[in-house]
Amino acid sequence: MAAPQGSLILIVYAPALVGGDGRPATVVHGMERALPGLRLEWTISDEGRFIPLAQRDVWIAEEKRDGGFPLLCNGDENNLVTIYGVKMLASEAPGGQAQFEVHAEWPLEAAGIVEAADVLEEVAEGSRALWGHATPGSAALDIALQTSPTLEGPPCPPRGLPALKLSWDLRAPEIPHRLGWLNYWSAAAAQAIGFPDPSRDADLLSRARRTATGGWVVRLTDTPLALDNPAHLDALKRAYGRFPEIGGRTVL
Repeated sequence: MAAPQGSLILIVYAPALVGGDGRPATVVHGMERALPGLRLEWTISDEGRFIPLAQRDVWIAEEKRDGGFPLLCNGDENNLVTIYGVKMLASEAPGGQAQFEVHAEWPLEAAGIVEAADVLEEVAEGSRALWGHATPGSAALDIALQTSPTLEGPPCPPRGLPALKLSWDLRAPEIPHRLGWLNYWSAAAAQAIGFPDPSRDADLLSRARRTATGGWVVRLTDTPLALDNPAHLDALKRAYGRFPEIGGRTVL
């Protein structure tokens, strides 16, 4: 399903879940901390009906399966917030190592924008992610086309954006597949792409913060990324130019 234009889309990539892994509950609690007043205590039936969860954390532990966890939401169809986790199979993942993906979505409105960096940091750190991003739905659609093959063969991205390799063609799991508006790079990911270089990254560092685990949350533009804005599109292109390792574009 295409991402709604009025939402923020978050995805982080972490090492695969193992038996007894508590990370699903940790990321849910983290998202609730980051968005004051949020309670993710419902799921949605196949018919689209909200189902309240009286013992949410127990439900997460019991329903955790197939390397992820089922969708949770806030039960408000007019202001819907969702989160779920899935397994990226080893055959689809960089370096042939299965991964745990967490996906979240919330409205692109004032409160959600202000707290977006906190949401990304909480979910990424709670899942022990290697990298991830949070991006408005409209920009995320264009960015997704950077890895979408055409009928004629390789991707042909819009707006002059560079074509990126598919995830399974990347050499290591810590290499980000792509950029977004807000970018989470673990210490390993930052090292892999060469961030930060004080002589080259002053602009990015002015909008970046270090996390408790030594990772980084890096904001490409002060306001949510809108690729119809020439300044925003230029910022995205400059960042791709600065980090050719992202998307596997480095020529060895």
